[in-house]
Formats: sequence, structure tokens, C-alpha cells
Amino acid sequence: MKKIAIILACMCAIPALAEEYVDEYDYYEYSDNSAKQYETYAGIRIHKNESIALKYDIQDGGNSTVRADNFGFGAVVGNRLNNHVKLEFETSYVGVAESKRANKYDFDVWANMLNVYLFQEYEQTVAPYAGLGIGFATIWGDVKAPYGHISDSVFDLSYSIMAGVNFSLNDRIDLNLGVKYQYYGEVEHKLHDKTFATTDVDATEFYFGAVYKFGI
Repeated sequence: MKKIAIILACMCAIPALAEEYVDEYDYYEYSDNSAKQYETYAGIRIHKNESIALKYDIQDGGNSTVRADNFGFGAVVGNRLNNHVKLEFETSYVGVAESKRANKYDFDVWANMLNVYLFQEYEQTVAPYAGLGIGFATIWGDVKAPYGHISDSVFDLSYSIMAGVNFSLNDRIDLNLGVKYQYYGEVEHKLHDKTFATTDVDATEFYFGAVYKFGI
């Protein structure tokens, strides 16, 4: 819970810090209003998991970590609040099917996140950024082991931290590249109506996205 509290505090502080930064920055910089800016956007995102991890921990027993290298996909809708802050809703899916020792793991994860980005744009073309996200993930976990078949699901709190670069191709189309760490949540596995094991799911991933900008 301490990690969640820190992330929430940072997300709340980003707009205030950006507001102060904008006031100082605009004092020295002349704005160019010749190009129309579209503040709202929607698009798609593909992410490659360099290491999505399933940390399977048997109560009063051993533990095992399964790592996979796979792909996921998602969609985003966001709004540029000012010259340095963006707010975004992201929904994404990733699946993992791996085996380790005598166990077979099959997990599906659907996450819905609210992301806040702090960015700096150069020449209205390139914008490095950093961001934080918080939301909820639904995890469906299926474990087939010699001692039985366990299938459970959970709706859990999720958080993420990311950094990347946004490229503006024109007034309407943006591309972005980034890297992200996301903690998806924890599934409790029950056997004979008792909690037998838990699985923590998190991932480090690279992502590529494209958005279409429009005005509302």
C-alpha cells in the first residue's frame, strides 16, 4: 500500500509542478500559434514483454517464478491538458502460457489504467516524457499441477511507471515509443476451498503506439 500511496501522491503533484514550470518557461519562450493544435487523441498500442513474470508461491511450501517474452495490445484515449501535461485512459490485454517443471501456467490479464504524463516538446515535433499510471486489472489464472488443477480470477489494483518519446508526424498523427514497468496484481489460488498458493503478476515491456489527434 505504501507504493500505491506514493504513486497517487506523485500523480496529484505532476499537474501542480507542471503549472509552475509552465509559468517560468513561458516567461522566456515565445509561443508559435501558426500551427493548429488538437488536444484530444485516440489510438492503439502494441507492447512487447521483455519479462512478464508469474511469481507462484505455495503457502508453507516452495515458490517458482515463470518468465515469458511475448506481445500484448491495447487502446488509448487521452487529452493534452496544457503544454506539459497529458491525461490518458489505457486499456490493454496480455496473455501468458508457459510451463515450468511439472506445472503448466495459463494467465490472461486485462488492465484499465489512468495515466498522467509530464512532457517537454521541442520544435512541435519531438517530446520526451515520463508518466505514472494507476488502475485495475482483471487476472484469470489457470495452473495445472500434479496435485490438482487450480483456476481462479481476481480484480486487483494495478500501477505502472513509464518513460518514452513522442513523435509528431503532422497535425493529426503521433507515434510514440516507450518502456514501462507494470505491476498487474495478485491472484489467490484455492484448493479444497482454502488458499493454497498466490501468484504475483508484473512485467517490464517496450511499447509502440500511434494516435490520431482531433478537437472536441
